[in-house]
Amino acid sequence: MIDPENPCDKLEIAALLTTYARAVDTKDWALYRSVFIDDAFIDYSSAGVIAGSLDEVTDFFAGDFSTLVLMSMHYITNVEGDVTGDTARVRAMFYNPTRIPGVAELCLFGGYYHHELVRTADGWLSRHLREESVWIVNAPAKLSPRRPIDRRPRRFRDHAYHAPCTRPRARGPA
Repeated sequence: MIDPENPCDKLEIAALLTTYARAVDTKDWALYRSVFIDDAFIDYSSAGVIAGSLDEVTDFFAGDFSTLVLMSMHYITNVEGDVTGDTARVRAMFYNPTRIPGVAELCLFGGYYHHELVRTADGWLSRHLREESVWIVNAPAKLSPRRPIDRRPRRFRDHAYHAPCTRPRARGPA
C-alpha cells in the first residue's frame, strides 16, 4: 500500500503514468524511453502486438506502430500501488480511443497496465510493463491476438508478477 504519510510516491507514480500516455499519444519515443530503465521488459501481447526489450518495443513503435496508429488518446485512471522500499507494483486502468487506417469508426481499447517500478536517482521508473487488454471495440483484423515468443528476462518468468496488485481493503460502515 502507498504510505498515507508519504503521498509523494503516489503523485510521482501518477506523473510517470501520465508521461507514459503522453509519450505514446504524441509518438515521442525519446520521452517513452524515459519512463523505463534501460533493461526493462514490456509486454503488449494481450493486444496482439509486441513483447520484448525496451529497444525492441521502441523500434516497433517508431516503425510499424506509427503507421498503424494515426491517433491515440490514453486515459489512465484508478491507479493503485504497493510500495515496498524502493520498488512498487502498480495497476492502473486505461481507456484508449484510437484511429487506425481502414477502420471507419474509432477503435476503443480498455484494460489494465501492470507496472513493476523501481525508485532511481531520477525518480520512479518502470522495469516491467504488462498490458492486460480486457476489451476492444472495432478491432481491425491486424490486431487479432497472437502469442509472441516469450522474450522476458528469466526474473520475470520465474515469479508470479502476472497477479494483479492486491492490498487490503478498508471496510466501510456496515
